[in-house]
Amino acid sequence: MTEKMKIDNFNPELDLIIERTVETPIELVWAAWTEPKHLVHWFTPAPWKTIECDIDLRPGGLFRTVMLSPEQTKHENPGSYLEVIPFKKLVFTDAFLPDYRPSANPFFCAMLFFEVSGNGTKYTAIARHKNIEDCKKHNDMGFHDGWNAALDQLVAYMKQKQT
Repeated sequence: MTEKMKIDNFNPELDLIIERTVETPIELVWAAWTEPKHLVHWFTPAPWKTIECDIDLRPGGLFRTVMLSPEQTKHENPGSYLEVIPFKKLVFTDAFLPDYRPSANPFFCAMLFFEVSGNGTKYTAIARHKNIEDCKKHNDMGFHDGWNAALDQLVAYMKQKQT
């Protein structure tokens, strides 16, 4: 999929987007997103924490996180992968559980695109929603600040892994 195709399909009433280039090699960005041992260290913007993560990296496979709020409330987020193209694209959703079983309360679908950019990675994250209300709710929850903070945490964490 080309960059133009991603943007052409973008609907500002239903979708939220982050596009950044980070000085982290694509192999490390991919590992951070696809290996639980890495994901738990950066996925949730501080002061929240990710305390559990399960990944079955295949279409229909489980993508599950458990987040812990500053008040110590656990938030489980089960879903599944729809598309996995190594080092290029991840698509996951909470609309389906593993093996494409429908979930009770779907909220969004995430599309992540990774492209080599010099020694770093061009990173595009699109959150798609079923209706305007869910998109607004996600935006009001702090989508841009939260996903950017998580990406900053990913970069800082993986930088430690390089040294």
